[in-house]
Amino acid sequence: MEAQNEYSQLITRTLAGSREAYGELYEATIRDVYRTVRFLVSEPSDADDVVQDIYLELHRSLAQYDEARAFRPWLMGLVLRQVQAYRRKGWRQLRISKKAQQTCEIQDADFAGEVIDRLSSRMLMDKVKSLPYKLRQVIVLHYLQEYSQEEAAAILGIPLGTVKSRIHAALQKLRRKQKADTIRIGKVEDLHES
Repeated sequence: MEAQNEYSQLITRTLAGSREAYGELYEATIRDVYRTVRFLVSEPSDADDVVQDIYLELHRSLAQYDEARAFRPWLMGLVLRQVQAYRRKGWRQLRISKKAQQTCEIQDADFAGEVIDRLSSRMLMDKVKSLPYKLRQVIVLHYLQEYSQEEAAAILGIPLGTVKSRIHAALQKLRRKQKADTIRIGKVEDLHES
């Protein structure tokens, strides 16, 4: 709650014309914003452009912000809308994710916990980035940004059941990709042993 009060003070000062306050608001939020955008946008240079657009839109939209709402989920909603605008504009084409170079066995029963533990690993990041956008955004909000399923539903403006089904579908796709990589690497290792 203390962070919410800090955000409210920075917003009030920014609306009063303080550039310093806007800079502080930027510094307080840029890490989460950039990390979220980076997961939803493949190209780093495009991610930088989207982040810039987000902060321009944030500055324009602050006057409409309702302080009765929590700031962080409101900001993530703005982030997701800007990413969707980027996607609609066709700034990039869908890319095939990079081929995995390493693998490890992941047990199906603990796959959701594994997503949390390994989301920062390069291979899993590539697999998450290869998910369809609607599945990727719920995984990023729920596992990376640690929003509850209810909060993710509110941010995305979709029913809770839809969030749950998208998380389930995303985890299934990640499991299938992991199994396919394990089989592929196993066959390569068999060739080297012959």
